Amino acid sequence: MTHPESAAVKPAHSAHAPWWKGATIYQIYPRSFMDSNGDGIGDLPGITSRLDYVADLGVDAIWLSPFFKSPMHDFGYDVSDFSAVDPIFGSLDDFDALIEKAHKLGLKVIIDQVYSHSSDQHAWFTESRSSRDNEKADWYVWADPKADGSPPNNWQSIFGGPAWAWDARRQQYYFHNFLTQQPDLNLHCPAVQDALLDTSRFWLDRGVDGFRIDAVLHMMHDPALTDNQPTMNNHKVKTRSHDFQNNVYNQGHPAIFDFLSRLRSVTDEYEGRFTVAEVGGTAPDEFMKKCAAGNDRMHSAYSFDFLYAEKLTPDLICSSLAKWEEADGTGWPTWAFENHDAPRAVSRWTGPEYRSAFAQMKMALITMLRGNIILYQGEELGLTQVDIPFELVQDPEALRNWPLTLSRDGARTPMPWEAESHNAGFGSGETWLPLGEDHIAMAVDRQNADAASMLNLTRRLIALRNQIPALRAGNIAKCDAQGDLLELVREHDGTQISCLFNMGTGSIDIAAHNIDPQDILIAPGGSSAASLPAFGFIIGKI
Repeated sequence: MTHPESAAVKPAHSAHAPWWKGATIYQIYPRSFMDSNGDGIGDLPGITSRLDYVADLGVDAIWLSPFFKSPMHDFGYDVSDFSAVDPIFGSLDDFDALIEKAHKLGLKVIIDQVYSHSSDQHAWFTESRSSRDNEKADWYVWADPKADGSPPNNWQSIFGGPAWAWDARRQQYYFHNFLTQQPDLNLHCPAVQDALLDTSRFWLDRGVDGFRIDAVLHMMHDPALTDNQPTMNNHKVKTRSHDFQNNVYNQGHPAIFDFLSRLRSVTDEYEGRFTVAEVGGTAPDEFMKKCAAGNDRMHSAYSFDFLYAEKLTPDLICSSLAKWEEADGTGWPTWAFENHDAPRAVSRWTGPEYRSAFAQMKMALITMLRGNIILYQGEELGLTQVDIPFELVQDPEALRNWPLTLSRDGARTPMPWEAESHNAGFGSGETWLPLGEDHIAMAVDRQNADAASMLNLTRRLIALRNQIPALRAGNIAKCDAQGDLLELVREHDGTQISCLFNMGTGSIDIAAHNIDPQDILIAPGGSSAASLPAFGFIIGKI
């Protein structure tokens, strides 16, 4: 089903703005998007078969989570060959076909690049661990034990337990910020940087339009292996040994920025490419902003302000936007409310009684933000977090820290395409994770047929963002938090757009804002120029 009112709307670029500035990016988690061969796992041909749907949303680009060759201990983020497609997802020919169709539909293609670590089954690690004097001996982070045989320092893995694993071949420990099967690459070594940049050229030559750089904070460590100090944040619930430390020396080395500049030089060899740094974990805001500062690092940085926030509030929105000053050299933000690592926002931020209204307000809010925005597959349907029973949990982090660490699997379940079809149209085989029981009623085909659905509202909001330069890439003239009421004013070239959001459960009188009913662009669900119901919103010209 095609929707000309949304899909035909081209982004409102200025004459000088690059395509990515203000872009809407749709994240696809390949395992769970569409299964073409009945093995229960999504794949590249499956994605290609559903690209018309994605283009119809009106988005600018897709971001593909890892599809590279991998033993799948961390579902693709443990890469054993950076330049190969894992057979469960298809082949390089399948990837080329995906690129070709996406470009025909006007979609850019962004892929993950995982440079901080590899799989322990990567050929580089196999050679590195074989001796202390081979050509790749220093491509990973190796260290001698202390006199008593214990690890060289106190660093802890993000997934829990020591961040050091003993290797009998070298009689040394190797460092791993994540799983034991994910040894950290030594990016202090110039040869490692060169090899990774060759990887980026491989994919750029195949036609990708940009990269999301995974785990930027963890690319480089302190070579002196200085012990981390205990954290002073005693109010946070500590579910992992990693949470007990102030994680300074195992991550965030300043030389990371020099590597980002080298990477940017490579991508600049190709016209119109885009790079965004994922900076999560315990990174300070300044580190994130430095990743996108100036004109020689990443084009943007991916903020985690909302992904793990306990509550979505007007104050949080204004304080997050304020971090990105509208000045030359400050950088350009990228925002997301959900992704493959974070719980579904509608389940995290509201109860079942307000879920529908909240999902609509949340979608309207993210599409009005200054910066790039990322929508995670199924977010446009209002999908909820699925409660995965322990016996079906796949997530290695949750398995190691059960039950205090929420399984990431609940946000990775298969997309529901057709309500009446087997597995909701995802594929014929037994799915790698169970479908959400309440997701069937939210399937794409049902929402396509409902003009008032979450899906069709999403299309309208993206079209609005694409049509109006003030929303696409304009400035923030005002961000004001008044209790549960958020007032956001976007501005460009003399045009101002007022966006009012009720982020609470009570009705709010907004008559004092003097919005002319004739200037209303969108006001669903009982919202009007006079009042906003629970989680209501209104967008209009000033």
